Amino acid sequence: MTPLKEVDKDGRRWRIGTAGDVAWFAGQTTQGLSITAAIPPVFDAYATFHPPDGVGFAAHERAVVDELVACTPDQPWWLGYLDTGAHDVVFPRAPRVSLYSDYPYVLVEAGPEQALTWRVGHMRGDGPLPDLFFPADRSWLVSALWDDTWTDFGASAAVVARLQRNPLVAARPVSLDEDACPPGLTRE
Repeated sequence: MTPLKEVDKDGRRWRIGTAGDVAWFAGQTTQGLSITAAIPPVFDAYATFHPPDGVGFAAHERAVVDELVACTPDQPWWLGYLDTGAHDVVFPRAPRVSLYSDYPYVLVEAGPEQALTWRVGHMRGDGPLPDLFFPADRSWLVSALWDDTWTDFGASAAVVARLQRNPLVAARPVSLDEDACPPGLTRE
C-alpha cells in the first residue's frame, strides 16, 4: 500500500486526499445550470447560499460552519481548494485531485476550524472557506464552482432547513431540476 501523503501546517501533519476520497461523487455531477453541476444527486435536499445583504463574508461563513458543526458528529472534514493559479490553495506543493471538468483541487483532511482559518480570501469574496468541503461520513457536501458567486449544498432536509432558518446563512432550497443561481445574482 502506498504511504499516505501528508503536509505540515500549524505544527501538525495533515493528510492529503486522493481520488479515492472523492470517488463517491466524482463523475456524479452533470453539466448545466442545476444544482447537480456542483452537488451529486445523492442527497435528500439541496440549497444554495451566499451572504445576505448587509452580512459580510466572515460572519456568513462562520454561521455556515457553526450550523454544520452543530448538526454533524465530531469527525474530520475534507477541505478542497480549487487551483485556479490566482487563488490560495493553502498547500501549493500538494498533489491535486481532479473534479468536475477536470479542475485540480488540493484536498486536505482537517476540520471546521481549519476551514475558517487556513485561507484568506477566495474567488467569491474575502472569506476563508474552501471551495469544497464535506465530513468524513459524507452526510453533506458544500461546493462553490469556480465561476459562481454563490455556494451549492446537499444534505438531509433537516440540515437544509437549519441553514435556511439562520438569517446569516439564508440558504435557499432548490430542486434538482431548478437553476441553482439565486435570485438577484447573475452568472459570470
